[in-house]
Parts: sequence; C-alpha cells; structure tokens
Amino acid sequence: MTYEDFYGNNYQKLRETQNILEAMAKKIKTESETDEDVQPIVYYCSRIKKPDSAIKKLREHGFPINGLSAISNIYDAVGMRIIYSFASDVFAIVAALEGSSEIEIIKKKDYLSHPKPNGYRSIHLRIRLIKTNLPAEIQIRTIAMDFWATLEHQLKYKKSVSCEGLIKKELKRCADEIASVDLSMQTIREILKEI
Repeated sequence: MTYEDFYGNNYQKLRETQNILEAMAKKIKTESETDEDVQPIVYYCSRIKKPDSAIKKLREHGFPINGLSAISNIYDAVGMRIIYSFASDVFAIVAALEGSSEIEIIKKKDYLSHPKPNGYRSIHLRIRLIKTNLPAEIQIRTIAMDFWATLEHQLKYKKSVSCEGLIKKELKRCADEIASVDLSMQTIREILKEI
C-alpha cells in the first residue's frame, strides 16, 4: 500500500508538515552554528509513518484502521529527530522550539532528566503545527544516545530471545555508560571553552 493510498488527500498535508519541520530544523541548525570546532546539531531527519506501521499502531490502540484515523489518533504520523553533540544543547533546542510561534507543544516527555527504566534518554515533544493543524513528534537526543536507541530498537524486534532478561540488563548498563560518556564529553567541552 502506498502513502497516497493510505493517507488519501491528507498525504500532501503530511508532506507539508514534514517540510515545515525540516525548514525549522535547518533554521535552528544555521542559527546554532558557531566558530567552535564541534557544531551543536549533528544532523536531523524526518519521516511520515509508513502505512503498515500506522496500521499496526492503530490496531494496538483499538482505533479505526484508515489514514484519517492515523492522522487524528496517532501523534507521530509525522516525526522528526534532531541529533545534538551535547546534552546541554538538547535543552537549548527545546527552549527554541517552545518559543516558536509555528508550533503548539501538546506534551513534553523529558527522558533526559528522567530516563526510562531501560536507560533510554531523550526529549520527546508532541506538537501541533499551526499552519497545517496536524500533530507531529520531535525527538531530540545526543549522538551517543541515538546510537544506543537505534540498536536497541533493532534488537527489541527480534522474535524469540531466550535470555531476554540478560539482554535488557546489558542494554541498561550500556545506556548508563553512554550517559556517563555524554557527561564526560560535556565536561571536556566546558574545560576547553575556558582555555
């Protein structure tokens, strides 16, 4: 099934939402660039949820299975990820987005200050884009945590795992070590700024 088949006439509106979010991220990236060797934003990317993923999520939550239902009931039909070098910069982008007149923040989940039990650290913003009146989700995290989250996402979809408890424990340990590395890199950055 194509995006157009599933989302129908709303697909263009989803594309417009995606394009506006990309433009916002590009603007923030440009404005955040400094003379430092390490640029705050490493990269950003966006996507429109694939029809099969939307259908799966709609089924899980008991919503009608169609494109309009996905747009109305799933907050991440359009999603964006912004990847930063340092955790302190993550809070700067959140502040910039919270001050934007282009979006309304519906919900903020701060997994940086309050990590998930599995160790995941990020900030998720559920937003509504003013121009298109569509919901979207923006995830903001460090490059180190993005590495962990990408692998954890791939690993958790394995069908049968005999040592699931051990794997969860190791993933949590890795997430904690990555958070420690993030903090160490932030400290090194601050020391270098003072020299």
